[in-house]
Amino acid sequence: MTLPVAERWYTSKKIDTDITLILEPHVHVLEQANMFLVEGSERDMILDTGMGIVPLKPYLDTLRHDPSKEIICVSSHTHIDHIGCVHEFDTRLVHPSEAEEMAEPSGLSSLYRDDMPASLLQTFLDAGYPPIDELLIDALPYAGYNPKTYVLRGAPATDLLNEGDVVDLGNHRYTVLHLPGHSPGGIGLFEASTGVLFAADAIYDGPLIYEGPGMSVPAYIETFEKLKALDVSVVHGGHDPSFGTERMLEIIAEYEAKWALDGAA
Repeated sequence: MTLPVAERWYTSKKIDTDITLILEPHVHVLEQANMFLVEGSERDMILDTGMGIVPLKPYLDTLRHDPSKEIICVSSHTHIDHIGCVHEFDTRLVHPSEAEEMAEPSGLSSLYRDDMPASLLQTFLDAGYPPIDELLIDALPYAGYNPKTYVLRGAPATDLLNEGDVVDLGNHRYTVLHLPGHSPGGIGLFEASTGVLFAADAIYDGPLIYEGPGMSVPAYIETFEKLKALDVSVVHGGHDPSFGTERMLEIIAEYEAKWALDGAA
């Protein structure tokens, strides 16, 4: 399979004064996770780190107003598309339930479709994602790149994040929410003063994945109850565009109705 060489691997878009969305546009939409750089008055944060196909931190430093400032890496959970570059950062935070997986990833660690379990591929198709070609990428990051050399490295956590903890960037303080369902240690970050919610894969405006290892519909339903109780202004999900409270409640209602109909609730 011959692929073109990408002009650039990462793209970025300013969401507001302090928040930048970063994407890997040449990764299949299934594994094209949203990464969020938040620049604070005292320290910066990167929430999730993509696939790890090429280094992320050098690119982040071109975006940051002060590249010498401390930056902390928060992993919302430990699926392949969220921890690819975690090893590049000195401060690495994750929920205790997924610390072992982040240190030594045991799940998918390949760019090849045929290395993915058939049941998992079917789960993605059933959820509404487009079929995957031979590879999870449609371009090479640079000439001569060999997709067979890809490996998901992971890295040990330097500290753990539990429900109610605060990620303090100075002018931004995010309360940690434990949001299991998609993964056992999935977390979100909520800034009560602005209503900004980084929900990761607990909720986004696309096909939610809730059937697979470590996933639980009953846990997802409890997570939705927690989200409904928040005074949210905007949701930045782990995939797809951001949205407001009304859309969040529509998505929740859609899946609650589906699970009730399926008898999964």
